[in-house]
Amino acid sequence: MQKSGGFTEAAKVKVQEEEQDMKKVVKFGGSSLANAQQFKKAGEIIQGDIARCYVVPSAPGKRFSGDEKVTDMLYGCYHAAEADEDFSDKLEAIKERYYEIIRGLGLELSLEEEFAQIAENFRAKAGSDYAASRGEFLNGKIMAAYLDYDFIDAAEVIRFQDDGAFDGEETDRLLGERLNACQNAVIPGFYGALANGTVKTFSRGGSDVTGSIVAKAAHADLYENWTDVSGFLVTDPQIVEQPEVIETITYRELRELSYMGATVLHEEAIFPVRKEGIPINIRNTNRPEEKGTFIVESTCKKPKYTITGIAGKKGFCSINIEKSMMNGEIGFGRKVLQVFEDQGISFEHVPSGIDTMTIYVHQEEFEEKEQQVIAGIHRAVQPDFVEMESDLALIAVVGRGMRSTRGTAGRIFSALAHVDVNVKMIDQGSSELNIIIGVENRDFEKAIRAIYDIFVVTRI
Repeated sequence: MQKSGGFTEAAKVKVQEEEQDMKKVVKFGGSSLANAQQFKKAGEIIQGDIARCYVVPSAPGKRFSGDEKVTDMLYGCYHAAEADEDFSDKLEAIKERYYEIIRGLGLELSLEEEFAQIAENFRAKAGSDYAASRGEFLNGKIMAAYLDYDFIDAAEVIRFQDDGAFDGEETDRLLGERLNACQNAVIPGFYGALANGTVKTFSRGGSDVTGSIVAKAAHADLYENWTDVSGFLVTDPQIVEQPEVIETITYRELRELSYMGATVLHEEAIFPVRKEGIPINIRNTNRPEEKGTFIVESTCKKPKYTITGIAGKKGFCSINIEKSMMNGEIGFGRKVLQVFEDQGISFEHVPSGIDTMTIYVHQEEFEEKEQQVIAGIHRAVQPDFVEMESDLALIAVVGRGMRSTRGTAGRIFSALAHVDVNVKMIDQGSSELNIIIGVENRDFEKAIRAIYDIFVVTRI
């Protein structure tokens, strides 16, 4: 039998059959669809894999530094309409953005009817959600024409309840029926509609959510999220120069890092696919040859490093409570935390000792009510001493590899001591998935660089 590139013809046929059986949903962010050149890159990616059958586009993003996103242009245009001002020039500028893409792609496509409807609905004050959604709607029209795919208006298949909450069950039914009826389709991101047809949007970045919803309804094998970065980075590139890309991360690890400020993916986009066990692949439209980051429910793959990622936030303060024989006083912790709850303040961490208990809270949230909290603590538990410290930062070191590695906390302490960073607090969760370190705000960046260096660069 003839061989080609190391594969027998039978093996190649088998691979092609498996690709046909696979089903992928691909979402492209605004920077990936900002102009015709980016559209062509996205088109090559989609057409390069027969499994990429459903496409979720965002509105055009910035073409260059200082440019304006189309969504922001639409908000500005609608605000003018809402104020009964002449918005024709603003709408014309938006129209030109789309026709620039259409001309660049060599398409014979007219959006005059769509823009006439938009102008009419703006004059009728259809709402800012409707206005913002038109960015994705129009880009979806162009993408469908460019790929020769079916166009499915998200307002017809993504449903919100009357109170504005997403209706997952009804959306699954409507969207599933439509997707089953077509082999390839474009579904605009970011919006859906109430049962009466009123357009409703997700929060900014909601196209990620739409992609996840489509993947769930389609029973996809993979949800590819194409953006302008090659996946999740081990830490903030503004702190560490060119940090490593995370190859594989679990949903739990991602949740820990996202909570502490790491952002690439809209947080709500995780839940629909997680429920179905569908992996997410974060990819770079400008570097499609790179594998990006896989987000999975669980994996037996050994991580490249002991840690998966480092993230953190500044702006915390601590309230340290001391009382002799605290450990023998039943209900002590509950009474203290009740004081914070009564003042509407949520806590971040509560490390404790035999006679001490420390509560970490957001400083900005706490400052206005600090005296009420202190008075409440005295009334509730009669402490011997209460002390507060401000301008603190919390850093999360996250990684499934820490479970099977001895001395992780010791290495963190060693790295921080080496750069003269004083550790104010260290707290390890029972899952052994993360370690939280408290440092002064001024040491935040230095601490992250030191932790990155010892686990990723030197790997001692």
